[in-house]
Amino acid sequence: MKTILIANPKGGSGKTTLSVNIAGYLANRGQRVAMLDLDRQQSSALWLATRPADLPPIRTLDSKKDHDGPNDWLVIDSPAGLHGKNLDHAVKLASKIIVPVAPSLFDLHASRDFLQALAEEKAVRKNKCHVGIVGMRMEMRTKAAWALEHFLSTLDLPILACLRETQVYVNAAFEGKSLFDLPPHLAERDIEQWAFLQDWLEKD
Repeated sequence: MKTILIANPKGGSGKTTLSVNIAGYLANRGQRVAMLDLDRQQSSALWLATRPADLPPIRTLDSKKDHDGPNDWLVIDSPAGLHGKNLDHAVKLASKIIVPVAPSLFDLHASRDFLQALAEEKAVRKNKCHVGIVGMRMEMRTKAAWALEHFLSTLDLPILACLRETQVYVNAAFEGKSLFDLPPHLAERDIEQWAFLQDWLEKD
């Protein structure tokens, strides 16, 4: 089983949006997918509870219970403030870590510190765990977008995607759906932004 950790210590960075859409993408690829929601707000768990039964299934995992049945992928929606021993444990579980970054001064500052902490993790140093960045809520031609682009260009990490701010994600989530569960005419423009991220996810 491959484990994807979605992590950023800053609340509101887009972790849950990214988590549920990655899970939806993999499920629509015919993969056996499970999600583990470690955030106190349990937003991913709520999304799973409202997911229509006729869509590709995504299992819910409880961190306090043992689980039967194989999965191809586990997507972990991590809590805000992830650090110290909890971060160490999460990194040991993960084969890939995706850090969503929103275009605000506070998000950029928190993300830089977090990425430095990640770089010091043994699994990352030994290249056993791969780290990538996703720019969230990118509204082009704004000062915030320029600041985020500049920040991302200073990192020695792959930029997996820059996702625009749109109600498509919001409306899909209300129905327990991901971008990849929507009719093509509603999601085509946004799915195009996922191309490199999709390739990165499926590389060993």
